[in-house]
Amino acid sequence: MKNKTILVFDDDTNILDVFTIVLEASGYHVEISETSHNILERVKEVSPDMIIMDNWIPNIGGVKATQILKSEPAFRHIPVIYCSANNDVSSLAEQAGAEAYLAKPFDLDELENKVADLLRNV
Repeated sequence: MKNKTILVFDDDTNILDVFTIVLEASGYHVEISETSHNILERVKEVSPDMIIMDNWIPNIGGVKATQILKSEPAFRHIPVIYCSANNDVSSLAEQAGAEAYLAKPFDLDELENKVADLLRNV
């Protein structure tokens, strides 16, 4: 799992800090973005092994950003964990085309386990 890069899209800097601290402590390299309108450019720049996408990310939102990513043949293989405090996070993740979802507030062990499980297949 070492040397894997995770790109996190979230507009809440406190959440970005939590993701960064927890995932770096688990041995991952973490890159962050507070907006999603340039998702394709950020993915080209970072070359992540996984993406964590927030539902309410500006400017186009997590569903649309994930759909854009998954519509690109070069990037559709990148697993996405969809995050939201919305009660319907599983449906939103499915609509977006994400491989997994994480309800906010999330349990740190659940975060680590979902990331490890999805990265085993990468």
